[in-house]
Amino acid sequence: MNEIAQPVTNIKGVGEETAKQLGNLGIYTIGDLLEYYPFRYEDYRIREIHEVNHDERITLEGVIHSEPSVRYFGKKKTRLSVRVLIENVLITAVFFNQGFVKKQLQIGNTITLTGKWDRHRLTLTVSEFKVGEASRQNELAPVYSVGGSLKMGTLKKIIYQGLKEYGNEIKDVLPPFILEKYKLLPKKEAVLRLHYPQSTELVKQARRRMVYEEFLLFQLKMQAFRKFKREQTKGLPMPVTTEKVDQFIHSLPFPLTSAQQRVVDEIMKDLSSDYRMNRLLQGDVGSGKTVVAAIAMYATVDAGYQAALMVPTEILAEQHVNSITELLSPLGIEVALLSGSVKGKKRREQLEKIKAGETHVIIGTHALIQEDVHFQKLGLVITDEQHRFGVEQRRILRDKGENPDVLFMTATPIPRTLAISVFGDMDVSIIDEMPAGRKTIETYWVKHDMLERVLHFIEKELKKGHQAYVICPLIEESEKLDVQNAIDVHAILQAHFKEYKVGLMHGRLHSSEKDEVMEEFSKNRSQILVSTTVVEVGVNVPNATIMLIYDAERFGLAQLHQLRGRVGRGEHQSYCILLADPKSDVGKERMRIMTETNDGFTLSERDLELRGPGDFFGQKQSGLPNFKIADVVHDYRALEVARQDAVEFVNSSEFWKGDEFKPLVYFLEEQGLLSGEKLD
Repeated sequence: MNEIAQPVTNIKGVGEETAKQLGNLGIYTIGDLLEYYPFRYEDYRIREIHEVNHDERITLEGVIHSEPSVRYFGKKKTRLSVRVLIENVLITAVFFNQGFVKKQLQIGNTITLTGKWDRHRLTLTVSEFKVGEASRQNELAPVYSVGGSLKMGTLKKIIYQGLKEYGNEIKDVLPPFILEKYKLLPKKEAVLRLHYPQSTELVKQARRRMVYEEFLLFQLKMQAFRKFKREQTKGLPMPVTTEKVDQFIHSLPFPLTSAQQRVVDEIMKDLSSDYRMNRLLQGDVGSGKTVVAAIAMYATVDAGYQAALMVPTEILAEQHVNSITELLSPLGIEVALLSGSVKGKKRREQLEKIKAGETHVIIGTHALIQEDVHFQKLGLVITDEQHRFGVEQRRILRDKGENPDVLFMTATPIPRTLAISVFGDMDVSIIDEMPAGRKTIETYWVKHDMLERVLHFIEKELKKGHQAYVICPLIEESEKLDVQNAIDVHAILQAHFKEYKVGLMHGRLHSSEKDEVMEEFSKNRSQILVSTTVVEVGVNVPNATIMLIYDAERFGLAQLHQLRGRVGRGEHQSYCILLADPKSDVGKERMRIMTETNDGFTLSERDLELRGPGDFFGQKQSGLPNFKIADVVHDYRALEVARQDAVEFVNSSEFWKGDEFKPLVYFLEEQGLLSGEKLD
């Protein structure tokens, strides 16, 4: 048995109660303990004043130059200050609420001080001190995340004991040639250096080693999963007629962009292959994903199969039905809508036609995955805005057929770094080119005190016959958040724009009421639509030229970009106005980035940097493992290298047979990835 896979109670001094506290930190085995790394290090190395930055936490050594003085203020609050001579410079050391240390501070004594440095006032606010010369010069002290009644000192003692008893059991899983190729430390040394750092350089090297290992193991899982899943799961090799598909493309009212054509070619190759397609299609708002989906559906139906498209909202389902019916019905292809609003006799008739294969393309919401929905010959499953559906929902739809090809679509451009992590088991296609003639949406950031000017600008657009969206973060007034809510804004705008009709839409409306409000707006019977973010996906009103977003700092960049994409869909110049008074630097940065670029992929990279991967889809949906030390944003280069290595290893016969790869192959066996146990 692997020694470090044993329970943490095997370590001397760790009883049941301590084990329970360690369990709260996710530490159950000795291995978990040894790989529970510090999240930062306190730097106690003696620094020179001239090299120190303002507001930095530093350690200085000097000689006490004056008598300490204590000032009292408030209840039991004190401020002790003393002058200290460091490198011929007099600084002031300040101790808050530590008046009792006055006796220890004698003129002429050497003192070591740690605290926050104020470069402008030559003042150090002291958090720790020691009278006498530093005994731990050049030391870095690890800081661990602890919780409950477990103290950091206790955790450090347990880690020390664990390393003492089991440190020699830490085995390298990386082959020697990889250590040599990337100049990586052996694992035992890396783990030791992370817990007992001798220098920042050694910590960097140790961290670099463990980051690569974490990423490589993760990517090996993804690539092995992909390889064996594809080889075990035969797809439906469709007899795709290239000539007919080309004819259909030439019959479209507009030419495909080269990016669309490239993606179509990739999908056609997948459809006709022996393996099941598992492809993610990314495309910015308005890049033409729907047309690509329609071409894939046409090829599927022409080959004798049915196609299903699942979307998150009824509004979006109806929009897709309209646009896809327009493209496919002239060719005799039957397109149907299946959603929560299709009920009774009409629903029963729909289900019978789907089961009999008379309906070729079925578009709907999660109603598609209900038990009574049976397809005759489902060949292609497309999921739009796939991250809005859970893994289980996507699996149920896929299981409605016998290994149908699967295409996931998203208009939320996922940064390359995140796509590699989350969708490593998929092929990724990107439409990174906009159709010709599409005007860039002009984006402006304005403060709330400019609202009158904004309303005047909207009025000018309305007089031209155009329409406007107004987005608010909340439905009703909240005492917790000082934000404009949709109901209040609706009342204000109704009073201001007396000659125009102002609609109101939010998540609490019944779906039939939402449809009614949306239809009014899309047919220009209302000129302004006040809404919460329910219009974020799938509303297509080419006549709308203004998107005004209240309290824009409360939205992430990806969401702001999605909202902006609701306008600019017609021939007229469109505008996005961000009404915001952000207090934080991150909020200000978001507004600035939005005004500088319309490129969704650039925005998504920045959003990832500002918010982190967990917030990008929501922690539960992100699909990211909890890496112990690696960070997909900041370590993305290591992630890409690890992925390339994993692809090469998994597809090499030497990997499966060579002795030096045995620890990695054993790791995959432990994950159940070679026996097929966990492939689904």
